[in-house]
Amino acid sequence: MEERLLGTISMGVRAPIIREGDNLAQIVADSVINASRNHKISIDDKDIIAITESIVARAEGNYVTVDNVAYDIERKFGKDAEIVLVYPIMSRNRFAMCLKGIARAAKKLIIVLRYPSDEVGNKLVSDEEFEKAGFLDNSRMINEEEYREAFGYAKHQFTGVDYVEYYSSLVKEENCEVEIVFANENHQVSSLGTNYLCCDIHTRHSTKKYLKQYTGGLEKVVYGLDDICTESIDGSGYNPDYGLLGSNKANEERLKLFPRGGNELVLKIQELVKEATGKHVEVMVYGDGAFKDPVGKIWELADPVVSPAHTDGLLGQPNELKLKALADGKYANLSGDELKKAITEEIKAKGDNLVGSMASQGTTPRRITDLVGSLCDLTSGSGDKGTPIVWVKGYFDNYTK
Repeated sequence: MEERLLGTISMGVRAPIIREGDNLAQIVADSVINASRNHKISIDDKDIIAITESIVARAEGNYVTVDNVAYDIERKFGKDAEIVLVYPIMSRNRFAMCLKGIARAAKKLIIVLRYPSDEVGNKLVSDEEFEKAGFLDNSRMINEEEYREAFGYAKHQFTGVDYVEYYSSLVKEENCEVEIVFANENHQVSSLGTNYLCCDIHTRHSTKKYLKQYTGGLEKVVYGLDDICTESIDGSGYNPDYGLLGSNKANEERLKLFPRGGNELVLKIQELVKEATGKHVEVMVYGDGAFKDPVGKIWELADPVVSPAHTDGLLGQPNELKLKALADGKYANLSGDELKKAITEEIKAKGDNLVGSMASQGTTPRRITDLVGSLCDLTSGSGDKGTPIVWVKGYFDNYTK
């Protein structure tokens, strides 16, 4: 038997353009099987097939309109309400369309932006501009006049957009009043009004909890983006778990929501591949990867989770040993075949106890779905490579396999 010289391999798989109502499970299974035959690469047990969330939502027709958003906002807050929007991220794709719908239903919006950067690392102002303006920290709540005096009309380093001006203009176009303030502390936000819509993603639970508990003697209405569009409105799409979180702009009046039917999909794909090849693969739906850009400092994860649906074999954390720790430490006196044999025997001896040994070796314990989802997001790319399916081989192999 020849020695295996390749480890984990991640491959983008091309697929047809997906439309609403398509049999996505069959398309995904056929695409991977055809790629396997065409490129003479075998499908093996424990291979991973990952599908980007966008085509899952598209196939199931999970869309809402700006008017649907406005309807649900009015249903929850009442007609012509004054609403405080807490900690939205700065994104034309992710939040701007949500903002249009909210403004369409409200009389006035008070938008609270985190500064100098939002939750996922988008900077309102650069570190240099922040320091130059004489700010020692970001603990003060400031208004738009103070912000402009300190920073002027700062633009996002990648998009070239002044998000303060952009969000203000979107709200005004909907005949809604707007006020923008800048804060990072929940206690500063809690005195701004009585109607709150928490727009943060990963900190939303603690933000909502704080605003509900610390009322300041006022009766407050508190919701999050994950509470909006959680059920169908006149036949629209919906997401019962995440609402508007994970949504993307489809066009000027339409948003694509995070997919809701992924659990059935991944099991069906697993079944179809098993029937066709006899192999048991793992399957997942993935969105944004959980990684941070070292230059822009943007944390990619604007979706509520990396993977909204996956088969059971992707649960948990990977079983890994830090090989360099063994090579430089316990077996520093060995090399070549002797070193390989010693490490191989150590891995076999630890077996299922590998996870328990990770912390002592400095290996960060992360979930398999987050790691694989990030790998797949990088493989498929943020642009259009035409590979909404990613096929991963050898992810569960270790040094002994």
